[in-house]
Amino acid sequence: MSTQSQPFKAALWMSGALLGFSSMAVAGRQLAGHLDTFEILGYRSFIGLLIVLAIGIAQRRLKEFRPKAMALHVGRNLGHFAGQNLWLYALTLIPMAQLFALEFSYPILVGLGATVFLGEKMTPTRAMTSALGFIGILIVARPFGGALSVGLVAAMLCALGFAASALFTKRLTLTAHVSILGIMFWMVTLQLGFGLVCALADGHAVLPRWIDLPWVTVVAVSGLGAHFCLTTALSLAPASIVTPIDFLRLPIIAVIGMAFYGESLDIWVFLGAAIIFSANYINILAENRRMARVTRPQ
Repeated sequence: MSTQSQPFKAALWMSGALLGFSSMAVAGRQLAGHLDTFEILGYRSFIGLLIVLAIGIAQRRLKEFRPKAMALHVGRNLGHFAGQNLWLYALTLIPMAQLFALEFSYPILVGLGATVFLGEKMTPTRAMTSALGFIGILIVARPFGGALSVGLVAAMLCALGFAASALFTKRLTLTAHVSILGIMFWMVTLQLGFGLVCALADGHAVLPRWIDLPWVTVVAVSGLGAHFCLTTALSLAPASIVTPIDFLRLPIIAVIGMAFYGESLDIWVFLGAAIIFSANYINILAENRRMARVTRPQ
């Protein structure tokens, strides 16, 4: 985090993240008819590896790619690979706004996971926001109004995968002191291997057609770019400023879904998402107050 908050610059970087995440959803939807999720992620990781290697060579940072804390890297990328596959799968089955709303629950799951796996204290605020977030998930998914669809289950499970990835990332940056570029390198390298193994499990893999290549490139570039923009924004301003901007993804993708895919706007999705956002935001504010107390001079 910068010593001085720069919210305007953070907002500009977040506009890049919003564009990246939205572009990735559209490109994933376009590719779904020909390539399966394993193939999409395999090709995406290959292009991502070329990009990360180019950055490492240009900035003379190849030493950051040395194997370090590989057990944590493998755990992080298994969680991320599972979450990303489920996300792409759900993208073809449920409205994009519903998927994004359920995805936003993963920070709450990170808080619960940090209590169980990292030994962090379960505070009353964390318990309350977890319950509030769960209510929001129920409103978005509405499992009691009919059969719980495969797409909704995939969307909820993808949040678990992203939460696991975030917990391993936290361990990597706090205990193994691995750079963001090093994390990105092992992400694309390991997930390229995972994607190839899974894509070839049925005995064959489909090559992208010429018309698929631009969309595969969009998935790769927008995914890497969105996470870079989000990380940069968080380095320029507190999460309490960045997070509300990130939640603008929901109305943006809802409009895209309505305009290009005939998806209807569902008020319950927005209501549930607002509750999930409130739970996340309360958690962030509580964490900011706790950190202020810890760092305040005695």
